[in-house]
Amino acid sequence: MERTRPGCAAGEFVSASKSSLAALTLGAIGVVYGDIGTSVLYAMKEVFGSGHVPFTPDNVYGILSIFFWTLTIIVSVKYVTLVLRADNHGEGGLVAMLALASQSVKDRPKLRKVLLIVGIFGTCLFYGDGVITPAISVLSAVEGLEVISPALHRFIIPITLVVLLCLFMVQKRGTAGIGKFFGPITMVWFACIAVLGVVQIADHPSILWAISPHYALGFIWNQPGTTFIILGAVVLCVTGGEALYADMGHFGKKPIRVAWFFIVMPSLTLNYFGQGALLLDNPEAVKNPFFMMAPDWALIPLVGLATMATVIASQALISGAFSVTKQVIQLGYLPRLQVLHTSVKDTGQIYLPFVNWGLFAFIVLAVVLFRSSSNLAAAYGIAVCTDMLITTVLTFFVIRYNWKYPLWLCIGATGFFFVVDFAFWASNLLKLFDGGWFPLLIGALIFTLMLTWKDGRHLLNEKLRSDAIDLTSFLEAVFVSPPARVDGTAVFLTADVGTVPNAMLHNLKHNKVLHSNNLFVTVRHHEVPWIGLDKRLEIDSLGHDCWQVVIHYGFKNDPDVPKALQQIKGRGCDLDPMSTSYFLSRDTVVPTINAGMAQWREKLFAQMHHNASGAADFLNLPNNAVVELGSKIEI
Repeated sequence: MERTRPGCAAGEFVSASKSSLAALTLGAIGVVYGDIGTSVLYAMKEVFGSGHVPFTPDNVYGILSIFFWTLTIIVSVKYVTLVLRADNHGEGGLVAMLALASQSVKDRPKLRKVLLIVGIFGTCLFYGDGVITPAISVLSAVEGLEVISPALHRFIIPITLVVLLCLFMVQKRGTAGIGKFFGPITMVWFACIAVLGVVQIADHPSILWAISPHYALGFIWNQPGTTFIILGAVVLCVTGGEALYADMGHFGKKPIRVAWFFIVMPSLTLNYFGQGALLLDNPEAVKNPFFMMAPDWALIPLVGLATMATVIASQALISGAFSVTKQVIQLGYLPRLQVLHTSVKDTGQIYLPFVNWGLFAFIVLAVVLFRSSSNLAAAYGIAVCTDMLITTVLTFFVIRYNWKYPLWLCIGATGFFFVVDFAFWASNLLKLFDGGWFPLLIGALIFTLMLTWKDGRHLLNEKLRSDAIDLTSFLEAVFVSPPARVDGTAVFLTADVGTVPNAMLHNLKHNKVLHSNNLFVTVRHHEVPWIGLDKRLEIDSLGHDCWQVVIHYGFKNDPDVPKALQQIKGRGCDLDPMSTSYFLSRDTVVPTINAGMAQWREKLFAQMHHNASGAADFLNLPNNAVVELGSKIEI
């Protein structure tokens, strides 16, 4: 999934030229690996607590071996070795992969359309993951209180909700101040879980033999049915694996790889094997093997550290939800939403109030509905595994059609991972009615909104085009007997190049004047992360001091029309910001019973269109220089 810098820290670590490998690696540990690092709180507990695996030494060795090789195959080989190579101009994540795959098959429109739908569905499932992950992570950390004293059980839900409320309340302030602590705190967390594991392994050093794959293969061979069932719990150990790819653009491949192989992977392995050693001695520890590894004196600080680690993991995911939403908006699958920048230094630090409180509402619902990390574990996995499958499928099209590798090599490279991902996905389907429906429902709701918006925009644009007037012909007719011209510059925003904006028609009809300079500006968003300043703007003269301007942005660029228009200085038209007015068309959509979408979808689109934030804010137009002229359009 698409997760970016949790406000901060990443802002300090973005440029490899200005930051050392150590600083970038530390930043990656705090941002990228918080999620997978906190999976030790619940993954082992869910496998042995399911009741499907009897407590025998062979089974403990077998499960530990499955854990180790799951981490190795899915994270080390698939993501770190293969998927990290599929960068889109240095950017990673499902949206970047989707854009890369769709560009790779742009000469196959039907296939491209299918890939876009599949990729967007995967992006929608990210929001389901974004609800379950903070809920299960923070809840599992606070459940450590029950190990301290069973009497504290009744405080677990209230404390979890208070922690989550505080986390979401601080989002609007940004995390620049505390972001610099994310890496060090998460580093302490990994050191702590490694030490806890080593202490237990010291009593049973032979447990390290479970690294051998023959224990995993033996378990699978002897208990194929049980293996299939528990894969739904085993997958919990790789939660957050998608973040490796999503945050590549902020840290680079090398720091992410160094952090994984030298810090994260060893720490996770030691902790899981330590939990296995503990279970050999004390099967009763299955109720919470992570916290029961710790001595009594360390329980309270460990609960506090675990809570901080899970909050940091959740913060990275929340920031990722903001980033993904902004990218999806610019790809045209969601209406404009209010975007607030929380840092003057790092443009990637953004806050979307609607997304923030929407996520919080669903997370509270998940905590109250499921009430324990074990119950939430039943809801977890389907969304993650579906995204893993989609990433594998998109990777095939990238390496086949973009990198031009031979078909047999592409099938071999991705086919193996597809089989592994499919096995985990199929196992998680068994949890569909135990809670797996919850993230799928969230994903389906958002998918419906995205497709409705995309289809509605297409219908709206088709209607506008059918009624459009050719701009060149119109100007020729206007200047046969030109209206009065007033000082200043008028910037008319229009969706299509070469057509007359409705705002201009209304301006001529009601005000009966033209400005000295007139710019007809179209903003285009492309399926690439970044478009540089050298390719930002195209300008063509239409005569009579009128110009057609096209401004280009990638899906990670921040649209800023006034700033982009400064580039036209010296090209025949000099803008004075103090005498420039921006004219926008504010269209009201009216659903009809004619051909188009279903009536309920047209009504939904009309409501989304009505509630979309103004184009002025989205395009960073000065509020005191914007003129909006409205009209009604039937679809």
